[in-house]
Amino acid sequence: MSEFKCNFARKVFSNEIANHRQALLLTSLIIDVDLRSHENNSAHHTREIDRERLIVRRGQSFSITLQCSDSVPPRHYLELILHLGKRDEVVIKGRKERGAGDKWWFNEQQVQNEILLTVHSPADAIVGQYRLAVLLMTPTGHIFQETKKVEFHLLFNPWCKDDVVYLPEENLLQEYIMNEAGIIYMGAWDNIKSIPWNYGQFEDYVMDICFEVLDNSNNALKNSKMDMELRSDPVYVSRIITAMVNSNGDRGLLTGKWNEPYTDGVPPYQWTGSVPILKQWSKNGIRTVKYGQCWVFAGVACTVLRCLGIPTRLITNFSSAHDVDGNLSVDFLLDERYDSINRQRDSSWNFHCWVESWMRRDDLPKGNDGWQVLDPTPQELSDGEFCCGPCPVAAIKEGNVGVKYDARFVFAEVNADIIYWMVKQDGQWQKIRVDQSGVGKNISTKSVYGDHREDVTLHYKYPEGSKEEREVYKRAGGQVTESTNDIAEPLQLQLSIKHAEPVFGTDFDVIVEMKNNGSKDADAQLTILAIAVTYNSIHRGECHRQMTRVTVPARKAHKEVLRLRYDDYVRCISDHNQIRVKAVLEALGENKPIMAMANIPLSRPELLIQVPGKAVVQQQVTAYISFTNPLPVALNGGVFTVEGAGLLYATKVHVRGNVFPGQKVSVKLAFSPMRTGVRKLLVDFDSDRLKDVKGVATLVVRKKY
Repeated sequence: MSEFKCNFARKVFSNEIANHRQALLLTSLIIDVDLRSHENNSAHHTREIDRERLIVRRGQSFSITLQCSDSVPPRHYLELILHLGKRDEVVIKGRKERGAGDKWWFNEQQVQNEILLTVHSPADAIVGQYRLAVLLMTPTGHIFQETKKVEFHLLFNPWCKDDVVYLPEENLLQEYIMNEAGIIYMGAWDNIKSIPWNYGQFEDYVMDICFEVLDNSNNALKNSKMDMELRSDPVYVSRIITAMVNSNGDRGLLTGKWNEPYTDGVPPYQWTGSVPILKQWSKNGIRTVKYGQCWVFAGVACTVLRCLGIPTRLITNFSSAHDVDGNLSVDFLLDERYDSINRQRDSSWNFHCWVESWMRRDDLPKGNDGWQVLDPTPQELSDGEFCCGPCPVAAIKEGNVGVKYDARFVFAEVNADIIYWMVKQDGQWQKIRVDQSGVGKNISTKSVYGDHREDVTLHYKYPEGSKEEREVYKRAGGQVTESTNDIAEPLQLQLSIKHAEPVFGTDFDVIVEMKNNGSKDADAQLTILAIAVTYNSIHRGECHRQMTRVTVPARKAHKEVLRLRYDDYVRCISDHNQIRVKAVLEALGENKPIMAMANIPLSRPELLIQVPGKAVVQQQVTAYISFTNPLPVALNGGVFTVEGAGLLYATKVHVRGNVFPGQKVSVKLAFSPMRTGVRKLLVDFDSDRLKDVKGVATLVVRKKY
């Protein structure tokens, strides 16, 4: 071999060795990726969810650090690749320089053997679980090193002014995103009760389950790529959530049931929070949880939406209409004994719960931004799914019922007229009462300023009886009818029902007052009917019927008293402890009766909860819980359910033996708080004869010193 050939071979071999050494250096240059979860999560208001995993909000930058074994060689550069979906349905390349506002981009700063990357997500980025790979590229654009994919979650960002869920007031964000404890209003419009609710949106695994809920929607199972791409839009995401919270027609969370027995599940009144429902659904292989009713559906929806970063609050609409045929009136049919005729489909609920979420509606004309109604209780189909909303509250107030989504149905819930008809034996219908102001009363939510009620009725409607209110009703397509609660008032008779606030287990009086504004005495037949009903107007049985001949003197009032005894109503009372009293006055010689009605919720006894001493994180405290049996009968099978976000997971404490009338029962439960801050301890008591007894205590959990 010539000397030239030998020298050439040695040179080639030496270059190959050098290139190989450089390749080895480069392929191990980035030795670790630090997601800096603690500081990022703190800056992104997600530290309560998790301190170890990276959870950030869109439209806000976050930093990661690359640990390197050496300096990056000249002209080599970095690229970021983001993967979304179990099958990489979406792949995004991050730009090195700042581009348009709708793109991911990053900048870098090298300090010794570390590279600090500041990553910027667009304010309309897809929410979900991302997998991030860092690529080290050669000057010719080839990959020399690709790091192992690291995972992080991206949520909606109501703190970011460019995000469509932006909410500018910090006190509202603290309530509608960060508060894990809530209050749900129940009862009747003129006798409002409340129960505590543990949303627990930052409890362990809840965020993961929320994304699991999205992954199991009909849309995601049908076309996962399209579904993933649409998850940048809170209108789309919130609508999916309303479908998935109930299990009608999909793999949803909760099955609804409005009558006993509940033996194959948990009675709706027994839940005190959302977390056990979410965990049970996920743990049992996405099998629906039994059972829920409207406040449970709404409570779970509020948890999921707050967790995902959409400001949400729970709403209670008292005297809520369910208008099936869309004519904006609820028609009640009565026979000649004033019993309800079962063939009607319309109904009026004592109360109904849904949620409102805050967002900009770029898909609608101006004026529809802000609070949007979302109703996860399965009532009517919407685009083939049992879902409802989002529907702008502003559109409801103005009667714009053509707006997306389900505005006509929601409008009727708060504005429908109620018409009572008597169906005669010959089949003729006689209109006996029209109530234009009986629906949509005292619409309530928890105040941001404490544990008290805020009335938001005027967000939904103009004042009852005002010119604007009737104009809006007409604009929405309602048939404006004669406005009176007493269609025919012969001899100018008026009828009203009064009652105290009775406690379940006691006897109580209902007073029916008749006023005669005329100049002649009135002889009439008075029928008083007490019926046990559920909160959504399902009749459970007649408790008492009283028929009396009365004479109401001219220009005076006359009162009749109905005594309702525990033995009368306990036979047919529902779990909701509701009694409906109808009073019908038929003046002799007239064929048009006068009717009045009252819904009477029976109060439950109070639980006493005490947690003495100071509460310190991860140090044991003891809760002492007690109550006294108010019933004239013994209670069997008593069980306390205790839970609290950041305090302890749902725990049951069983009561041994019977609890006799007047007997006080006490239990104690030791637990170690898991997170600092102001926390709520929620307790529920249930037994064979007394159910849904609730209590709440507030704890301030301090740091260890």
